[in-house]
Parts: sequence; structure tokens; C-alpha cells
Amino acid sequence: MKPIRERNPVKVAVVGLVILAGLGTAAYAADDLPLIGGGTTYDADFTESAGLQSGNEVRVAGVKVGKVTGIALDHGRVKVSFRVKDTWIGNASTASIMIKTLLGEKYLAVDPLGTARQNPSRRIPVSRTTSPYDVTQAFQQLGGTLGQIDTDQLGQSLQAISDTFSGTAPSVRKAVQGLSALSKTISSRDAQLARLLAGTKQITATLAAQNGNFTALLHDGNQLLAEISRRRLAIHALLTGTQQLSAQLSGLVKDNQAQLDPTLRALDQVTAMLRRNQGSLDHALAVAGPYYRLVGNTLGNGRWFDSYLCGIVPKNYLPPGTPPATGCMPPKQDGQ
Repeated sequence: MKPIRERNPVKVAVVGLVILAGLGTAAYAADDLPLIGGGTTYDADFTESAGLQSGNEVRVAGVKVGKVTGIALDHGRVKVSFRVKDTWIGNASTASIMIKTLLGEKYLAVDPLGTARQNPSRRIPVSRTTSPYDVTQAFQQLGGTLGQIDTDQLGQSLQAISDTFSGTAPSVRKAVQGLSALSKTISSRDAQLARLLAGTKQITATLAAQNGNFTALLHDGNQLLAEISRRRLAIHALLTGTQQLSAQLSGLVKDNQAQLDPTLRALDQVTAMLRRNQGSLDHALAVAGPYYRLVGNTLGNGRWFDSYLCGIVPKNYLPPGTPPATGCMPPKQDGQ
């Protein structure tokens, strides 16, 4: 076997670089390697993802213990996979999706409960997970619960309580009288309560019909917040660059103050002189216009002068029979 110094140094360098690249990749993704990767992966079922994304933190008692590794739909449920390291997860543990920042970033909160360790091959069921509050479902439950109230029976019950405590102490009697007045009020407002319940059901139906729009709105909001989070470094760099540019401009003006002051004063004097001679400039431009128009007509046909000179030769020098030139004299002010 040849010593390394006697081998081709190029091949040795290539092999060394490949080994270093492999070691660097393994060190960077050590947590994801099957044998040396740290942590145990668990699964939990949720009714909705609520903006939770892969890579979000997993916390126990407010301390980060892992991260979310995957989110997928499975038979009408949301399967959330997460990995924790050096953390005991019991067979009665609960999981909930919580808000981490005002920008809408989420994290998975796990409460380790139970007497035995949770089997990683078995999911945490929906009964032990909590999704964010569902407004539509809450209104539906409210409408159904209030709709089952028998207002007449409620009024009779409160009246019976009032009659029962009629012979008691004055303080108790006043309380019972208040209950009696409340029962009468509820009984007299039966129609209004019915309309209120009907309106509540209508609101619930409207919210249910707009559930898709709400979902799209929340999804777009999550995308916007994610984009803002991604552009945070770019915005920070832009603000920092603007601040540096402002400082450089301030220094430039300060360094050249002695040269700028005379220049600005001279420019002000030139501007004042032009303003004083504005009438003369207007007149010069008005006179120069026809002159340059005639020059353009003369030189506009090519690289020569193209013009007609009328009456330039005296009559006594013209050959006999030459017709007289007419129209050479410009008209006078009286039109002749």
C-alpha cells in the first residue's frame, strides 16, 4: 500500500473534499438521520390545521422540545406528525395548536399526561387534541340550545319559586320578586326571543354558507404573513441601507458646504437676472422663430441652399424680351 505522499495529490484532494462534504451534510441533517437522529416521532389527529406548518415548534410547558415534521389529510382529519427529543410523552397526552406571534405563526403545545409512554405507532386521537375555536360551530350550538328553551315553562318555574319564598325575609323576598319580574319579562318577550333565535339561526346559516370564503381569507392571510416573514430580512436591509445613504448624504453636504454656498448664490443671481430680462427673452424668441423657419426652408432640401431671389438683377442688365418680375416688393402697411 502506497503512502499518501506518494499518491496523486489531485485524487487525494478530491477524495478529501468529498469526505468533508459528506461529513458536513451529515452534521447539518443529523436530526433527520434514521440511526443517529435524535428524538421520537409521534402523530396526532386534528379537525383542522389552523395554519400550522411543517417546521413549527413543539413546546411542552412553554419550552421547545421538537418540531412539526409533516401535515397531511387522512380520511377527513388532519394528521400532524411531530418529533420530540428527550421528552416523555404519556398515553393520555393532549395536543393543541396555539398562536406564537402576532403575525399568526403557530406552534404545537403538548401536555404530557398518562401513566405509560405513548406508543409512537398509535396516533393521539381527536378527542385529545384541540383545534382553534370554530365560530360557525359555536353559533350553531348557540342557536340549537336557545331554540330548545320553553319560555312558558321557564316563566312558570320562576313564578313558582317566587310564590314559595313569598313568606321569607325581606331580603330574600326582594330577590324572589326580582326573579318574578325577570320571569314576567321573559314571558312578555317571547315573540322577540323567537325572532332573536330565528335571526341567530339565519346568521349561523350565512356563516356556514360563507365558510369557504372564510377559509380562503384565512389561507390568504397566512400566505401574506408568511411572505412578510420571509421578506423581513429584505425590509431590514432596505431600511438599513436607507439610513446609511442618509448619513452619507448628510456627510457629503457637510463636507462640501463651502463649495455649495457660492454655487447656490451664483445660481440665485443668474435666476434673478433671467427673471428681470424675461420680457426681452420672450421678444427674442418671438423674432427668432420666423428667422429659423426661413433658414430651415432654405437648407431643408439637401446639402445646398434652395431659395428664390426675386428682382436681384437690374432691368437694364436683363436680355431683351425678359418678362418683368412681379411680386418682388413686399406689400406696404396700407395694403398697396
